[in-house]
Amino acid sequence: MRAIRAGLIGMALLALAACGGPGERARGIPDRFRDLDPYDWRGLTPARHAVHGIDVSRYQGDIDWHRVARSGVSFAFVKATEGGDHTDPSFAANWQGAARAGLPRGAYHFFYLCRPAAEQAAWFLAHVPREAGALPPVLDIEWNHASRTCRARPDPAGLRAEIATFQDIVARHYGQRPVIYTTVDFFADNDLGRLGREEFWLRSVAGHPRKTFPGQDWSFWQYTGTGVVHGVSGAVDLNAFAGSEADWARWRARRSL
Repeated sequence: MRAIRAGLIGMALLALAACGGPGERARGIPDRFRDLDPYDWRGLTPARHAVHGIDVSRYQGDIDWHRVARSGVSFAFVKATEGGDHTDPSFAANWQGAARAGLPRGAYHFFYLCRPAAEQAAWFLAHVPREAGALPPVLDIEWNHASRTCRARPDPAGLRAEIATFQDIVARHYGQRPVIYTTVDFFADNDLGRLGREEFWLRSVAGHPRKTFPGQDWSFWQYTGTGVVHGVSGAVDLNAFAGSEADWARWRARRSL
């Protein structure tokens, strides 16, 4: 869920303009989407999953949520907060816009590795409404090599304890335990499989999670950061749900606020 760097966006949009169309039809992703920098998916591909969605932040600019809802997108996760003193300036517009379009949506928090988890949980609670029918909250935790203020690499046991603190506080408030979004390197470096009961959203843009996170259960898979969806200008993250449409309906019934 990391912000796409301005240079990548610029290159991607130049490529889009040059080819005269909305990205490329990428092998292995649903035909209703495109990709500005497609991976050559084979075997276990995103297209084998029935339910797909997006995650967004201020970097996507103004979004036409009604077009998004008509595009084949089934859910959206919206950035709300970061650390203990930052809110995404587009959160309110995206949160309300998705709801008006009838699109299931949830909010996510980007974890800052140099601030106590309890403070960050309190910040999230202060800015994200508890609304019936919303998807569960999400904790986005990953290495942030571009950070100008925090290059910390906490010890894995301490980090897992901080994750548990955030999860417990947020779960008590919303009645749903957050889904944890993370990357291949962060998961491995911190042995996050030891968290046990947690539910995962895994980023893997060059291989199915079955290969890149062997043996790990997951509910969501982020398979590209350069997707193209009607209603969103430029690149957007695309994600697949692990099960069928019937599984998705059951998951929402169980996990919505």
